[in-house]
Amino acid sequence: MEVTAFLKGIGLGGSLIVAIGSQNAYLLRQALKREFVITCIAICIICDVVLIAAGVAGMGQLITGAPSLLFWIKIAGAGFLFWYGLRAARSALNPSALITDQNNAAPDRRAVIAAMLAFSLLNPHVYLDTVVLLGSIGGQQAGNGRLYFALGAMLASVIWFSSLGLGARYLTPVFSKPAAWRILDAIIAVVMWTLAISLFL
Repeated sequence: MEVTAFLKGIGLGGSLIVAIGSQNAYLLRQALKREFVITCIAICIICDVVLIAAGVAGMGQLITGAPSLLFWIKIAGAGFLFWYGLRAARSALNPSALITDQNNAAPDRRAVIAAMLAFSLLNPHVYLDTVVLLGSIGGQQAGNGRLYFALGAMLASVIWFSSLGLGARYLTPVFSKPAAWRILDAIIAVVMWTLAISLFL
């Protein structure tokens, strides 16, 4: 059961994190420009770890105290996953190439830290993903399953942000083409819809 919860955490956490958004776009841009990459990676990981832990802990207590909410949490979670998958599918049908601005002067470290924190914490979808969605699904896991689910989701964050930040320089030719985003978004859509169905199986 612990292994299943761990893998579920990796799968769901990874699917939500990989979705193209302001946080990933900014990290990717900084990585392609090779400016304060490690700092940006660390901020992304720390923010995600804290929010995932808070979400799983808080939602787990809520479900324990009010088990009648479980059904509605599943409904809300499945609806959100389906919507997220639909958004990814639409992006796959209308992809756009990633364009980086190579002409701007490099900002100082404080400006980069402030921007990375803003992209990480001022986006409402970050809280929907980590605190609400991951928290609600993680809270449903029995026993130590909650811990393993949270660890799996956290590991997905570490792997994704590290890979994106450190490997982006090698992907410049690939992600300058819309087809790369089309494939990535199509995979995300399938995973999201599969997880939405799995909530009721």
